[in-house]
Amino acid sequence: MHGEYKVPGGKLVVVDLDVVDGRIARFQLAGDFFLEPDDALLDINAAVEGLPETADVPAIAAAVRGALPPGAQLLGFTPEAVGTAVRRALVTASGWQDFEWEIVHDPAVSPRMNLALDEVLTSRVGDGRRRPTLRIWEWDESAVVIGSFQSYRNEVDPEGAARHGFDVVRRISGGGAMLMGAGQIITYSLHVPASLVAGLTFADSYAFLDDWVLQALRSLGIEATYQPLNDIASPSGKIGGAAQKRLANGGVLHHATLSYDIDGQVLTEVLRIGREKLSDKGTASAAKRVDPLRRQTGMSREEIIRRLVDTFQAFTGAASGTVAADELAEAEALVASKFGTDAWLHRVP
Repeated sequence: MHGEYKVPGGKLVVVDLDVVDGRIARFQLAGDFFLEPDDALLDINAAVEGLPETADVPAIAAAVRGALPPGAQLLGFTPEAVGTAVRRALVTASGWQDFEWEIVHDPAVSPRMNLALDEVLTSRVGDGRRRPTLRIWEWDESAVVIGSFQSYRNEVDPEGAARHGFDVVRRISGGGAMLMGAGQIITYSLHVPASLVAGLTFADSYAFLDDWVLQALRSLGIEATYQPLNDIASPSGKIGGAAQKRLANGGVLHHATLSYDIDGQVLTEVLRIGREKLSDKGTASAAKRVDPLRRQTGMSREEIIRRLVDTFQAFTGAASGTVAADELAEAEALVASKFGTDAWLHRVP
């Protein structure tokens, strides 16, 4: 069995192993990480050898950590990363290069259509009717997108939203609200099969699926890092956040929003929770908590999207694609039956 795990912001960890009588055998660790002393590699191999095939990541990491000699230095990876690679081998997880990818960057549609497309395309990837896809959002009106479990009443100030021209819609993933001002953010969705994140904890899958974004941002001179559970940040402040939804058919939706040119004052007038978050963090201004990419790079939104697309293409070999006519029709029907209804919007009053 073979497993790989790219540590977010770190190095590639590769493991090869067999399972004999329910235990790990002939274990071998490799990768582009750094490890001192050299012989510590043999200690790690010996620590994993013989562990039960049911061992979880904490158990594997504990065995590795306990076998390391005093003063050993692991650079670019951790004992937990070894455990994750082992689990991915044991469940025969897929890697990014195991799929034919598609990138979709179609003309603008309404926020409701974007939300419906998230569900439709993820379902089709889960069913095997669509290739794994990166989709860049474009939208033709401003909106507040609240998380699946957020309270409409507690999260949104309807008067403020109306005053600033923001519609209010609800997505299928959890997490917090996205303020989608026209031209002010960059949003993308990954529609992937569950096998890509097999062997990863739910929390680890967030950073794993967004590691290519960190690479793209760093190529722009931004010291981007992932802050658990779901924030993308730099030393200047938070850049964006991600959310996920896993469908029963094996499709996984992972989408993220990056702030390009946010108006902190508008945020506090449209979102009620935004005021409390800022107060709780001792932050006087929303603009100080969310640090837009425009200020950090001086680049246009289109240039940054181009860098994201180029990075993803180089990473996956993805081809350009589009949303098919039948997928659009299915999404339009879903807007009428779900995303455009008051019942869905106010499912949590």
